[in-house]
Amino acid sequence: MSETPSGNGSKVAIRIAIVVALAVIAGVAIRHYTRSVTAIRVASVGYGDLITILPTSGKVEPIENFQAHAEEPGSVEAVYVRAGQYVEAGTLLLRLNSASADARVETARSAVAQAQAAQFDIRQGGSTDERIGLAGDLDRAKLQVEQTQSSLTALQALQAKGAASANEVASAQQRLATAQSQLASLQQRSTQRYAPTDKERVSAQMADSRAGLASAEKTLAQAVVRAPFAGTVYSLPVKQYDFVGAGEELVQLADLSRVQVLAYFDEPEIGKLRVGDAVVIKWDAKPTSSWHGHIVRTPTTVKTYGSRNVGECLITVDDSKGDLLPYTNVNVSVTTQQIYHTLSLPREALHTQGGNFVYLVQRNVLVRRPINVGALNLTTVQITGGLQAGDVVALNPIGSDVDLVDGLQVTVVKQ
Repeated sequence: MSETPSGNGSKVAIRIAIVVALAVIAGVAIRHYTRSVTAIRVASVGYGDLITILPTSGKVEPIENFQAHAEEPGSVEAVYVRAGQYVEAGTLLLRLNSASADARVETARSAVAQAQAAQFDIRQGGSTDERIGLAGDLDRAKLQVEQTQSSLTALQALQAKGAASANEVASAQQRLATAQSQLASLQQRSTQRYAPTDKERVSAQMADSRAGLASAEKTLAQAVVRAPFAGTVYSLPVKQYDFVGAGEELVQLADLSRVQVLAYFDEPEIGKLRVGDAVVIKWDAKPTSSWHGHIVRTPTTVKTYGSRNVGECLITVDDSKGDLLPYTNVNVSVTTQQIYHTLSLPREALHTQGGNFVYLVQRNVLVRRPINVGALNLTTVQITGGLQAGDVVALNPIGSDVDLVDGLQVTVVKQ
């Protein structure tokens, strides 16, 4: 028997459906096995130390420093020490020629003595000769008054008897008045010889004379230079017989076991500094050595230092043994943060667009995972939530500019 037309149509439809299904399956399979896979670098979440260090430059300064300078032009008479020598307190360092200073001291002492004599005379009412002369004048004036008074009394008695005229009595009265006036003037001179302005003038002369003597004695004392404390002579720019000008440096002395560093930090870093932060100091002249200290004063203002806006930070060196020289340039590293054995990962794994998150790698597929972060530095971030030790997170793609996204298929490249 022959097949009916309807039966043939059903078979054709089934065949077409089978062909289409096979084509779809083949397409999916081809797409699955031929689509690109992004190679990435990864890191594992783990426990480690998170330490933040700020490097900068600085200059060494002595904490206790002595500088001697010439008060006036002159010559160096003798030098008793050498550069680099350790000396005890009171050690004679050098001597300047002091002939002119000696002369000025003697002149100043004479001026003080004269002022003292003037003050004594004022308090006593005059010099000894003046007081002797004035006492004699007073005695003679008193005697003159007594004599003229006796003469007037005698004339008045004679006038009463008609033996003396009125003119004679008037003349005697005039002589008595003159004698009394002279006595009163001498008595006033003996008690009020000097006015207040005279006393002020002499007091000013005394103050000026004493100031001059103090200045002259200071200059003379500075002609002999002694160590005010025990330390090292680290600068001695003069030698015997050198001529030095006023203000020229003679010697510098410091206790090199007590030095500090003035460090310069860029303005954005100032807020990270705290008093007590640990410091490591390096000096290029001694690359195998290092010194340690701590911050004792954080910056209080910002100033221009070359092309930088910096704050000055004062650092005490805790282990200086005299081998860190004053005013040398050093490298400084300040530890501003120390967190030990904390859950962390490389900072480059952290994404911050719309919140903190990372891409977990699970079965070669990226999965976006929100996380909580704590402290961080340039290379490491502390994890406080969202991850656990051993989790693998994506860092960046290798050899392509593909953006990391949720669901991206990846292959891990070990480095």
